[in-house]
Amino acid sequence: MDKSVGSIGWIDLTVNNAEEVKDFYAEVVGWKPEGLSMGDYEDFNMTMEGTPKAGICHKKGPNAHIPSQWMMYINVADIEASSKAVKQKGGKLLTEVKSMTGYGKFCMIEDPAGAVCTLFEHE
Repeated sequence: MDKSVGSIGWIDLTVNNAEEVKDFYAEVVGWKPEGLSMGDYEDFNMTMEGTPKAGICHKKGPNAHIPSQWMMYINVADIEASSKAVKQKGGKLLTEVKSMTGYGKFCMIEDPAGAVCTLFEHE
């Protein structure tokens, strides 16, 4: 996972059928699924030689409202400043800034063209 500011630090796929789709990518790409507890269900880190490469997530809990898609996470230096700039430059915050304990803060945005991504500030 690249933590440098400005880089794409992570990518998740959110789908209704994560169990089936994780197996699809395991066979097609060669990723090895590793379960990640989300409480009452499991999402998956997809790894190569023990290194996480992507996530495959159920469309449940905090992801229930996300359309099925690959979501990239772009690293920023200051999530508060970046979220303000989104609004000032004609974009939209699709979520408020949220904390992910042990990782950092994030918010999902839509740019002026309608494209969606997530901004992420590492702890």
